[in-house]
Amino acid sequence: MFGKKTLYALMAVFAFLSISALIMNMPEKKDPAVLAKIKPYFPYELTKTVGGLDLLDKRTGEKLKLENAKVFLAYDHYLQEWGKTHLKLDGDTLVILDDKGQKVDTMQLNPRQLSFVKRFFFQPHPQQ
Repeated sequence: MFGKKTLYALMAVFAFLSISALIMNMPEKKDPAVLAKIKPYFPYELTKTVGGLDLLDKRTGEKLKLENAKVFLAYDHYLQEWGKTHLKLDGDTLVILDDKGQKVDTMQLNPRQLSFVKRFFFQPHPQQ
C-alpha cells in the first residue's frame, strides 16, 4: 500500500513535529536557589494528577486543569506575573513582598542569580 519512501517520509515528519512541540513547550531555565527561596511565598505549586501534572492554587486548593504540554509554560507565566508585584531588587538583594506589599523575606544574590532575576522577572517576555 505505502512504499518504503512514503513510510520514511511520514516517520520523519512525525519526528520533526514531535521535537518541535517539545522544544516550544520547554520551560525556561531557572536558578534553583532563587526558586527555593521564592517557592514558599508563591501561591501556585505543581501537583501530580492521574493524567500527569497540574497547577494547584494554594490559596483556594483549586486545580487549574491545564493541558500537560502547557503546565510548565503556565507555571512560568504565573511566576513571572506574581514576581512583578511581589519581588523587588535593592542592589543585589532580592526583596520578597506579601500581598499587602510588606517585606517578608530577602535574599543576597550572586551575579549569576542577579542576572537570572533581572531576565526572568523584570524584562518583558513574549506572550504565550
